[in-house]
Amino acid sequence: MPASRSSGRTRSSKLRSESGRESSSGTSVVRSGAALGLVLLGIAWVVVYAAVADANSAPAPGWLTWMSDLGRWNYLIGFGLVLLGLAAAAHPSTPLGHGQGVVVGMLGCFLIGLAWIVVYYVTGQDLTLPVITDLSQYNLVVGIGFMAVGFVYATHWE
Repeated sequence: MPASRSSGRTRSSKLRSESGRESSSGTSVVRSGAALGLVLLGIAWVVVYAAVADANSAPAPGWLTWMSDLGRWNYLIGFGLVLLGLAAAAHPSTPLGHGQGVVVGMLGCFLIGLAWIVVYYVTGQDLTLPVITDLSQYNLVVGIGFMAVGFVYATHWE
């Protein structure tokens, strides 16, 4: 008997036992939903801060003061949630974690990171883009963060 079959467990049973609920295609609904939720929560966090809670654009005093008190830390929280969600989506039990999804996730993260850095350098301080202007030199960290998540996908490429 081959060594790979000696344990008596197939790949799909390993996925089922490690990731909780699983659909018929071998993808974990819980892990996929959690990854998507983290990405959406991170995007929402940055949008709410930039549009509503930022001290420069707050519509009324006292409106989301706890968020405006955090200042630039809001960007760390928001982009951290987005990058964490993308990294969680690289697991083999998610649609982006196996097959062609790995290539899509990897190239997507690389291109988003590259585009983020290029837009920052091309626009410089001339164009007023709310998030890019506020982040200034930290735009490099965001771009490199997306590229780092692309390397997480690259480690899962078969």
